[in-house]
Amino acid sequence: MVEKIKQVLSQIQEQIAPYTPNIVAVTKYFGREAILDAYQVGLRNFGESRAVEAIEKINSLPEEVKANSKFHFIGHLQTNKVNKVVKNFDVIHSVDSLKLAQAISDEAVKEGKVQDVFLQLNNANEEQKFGFSKEELFENFSQIKDLKGLNVLGLMNIAPLGLSENELDILFEDVRQTQNELVKEFNCELKELSMGMSQDYQIAVRHGATMLRIGRKLFSN
Repeated sequence: MVEKIKQVLSQIQEQIAPYTPNIVAVTKYFGREAILDAYQVGLRNFGESRAVEAIEKINSLPEEVKANSKFHFIGHLQTNKVNKVVKNFDVIHSVDSLKLAQAISDEAVKEGKVQDVFLQLNNANEEQKFGFSKEELFENFSQIKDLKGLNVLGLMNIAPLGLSENELDILFEDVRQTQNELVKEFNCELKELSMGMSQDYQIAVRHGATMLRIGRKLFSN
């Protein structure tokens, strides 16, 4: 598996050149061996979405791997799992409401840390997906950015499946424009954009993605 991951990673890096976003290896459907193999290839960012399973997996890793890796929570986060996720993850990509942001901040303050987060933007307005609408984001942003336990890195987006390249261009560009508007309106710094997965990462990087969340392409046989 190590050679396969190495080969696919090299292919991805060639496809997205000259862009050099961080690649978050999404290991949520794969065992600890996937993390160990990806670590051996040089990947250091790992994405998980099911809190209890993920924490067991992380805790089973060798100390060297844990110490030198960043763990990203990328799934929908329920408020009753916030304490576990804040304790075990470096970055939370899926902050989708003011209530959740406040809960994460409160827990981070208790832990004596400032939690890196992304705000999830549902700009495709999918009813079955979580995330802020653009209107909600602008309504709540001032309160969120002032929460003591949070460091808002930027925006996160999940594109619907089945969109054409042109539709994805429009969607991802809209995320970037929204980020720029927030920076201007609220006089803040938002450096990161978490968008682009196995099926659309080549389009996402053209619109400023700084983190790609790639799992299936790296780990499926």
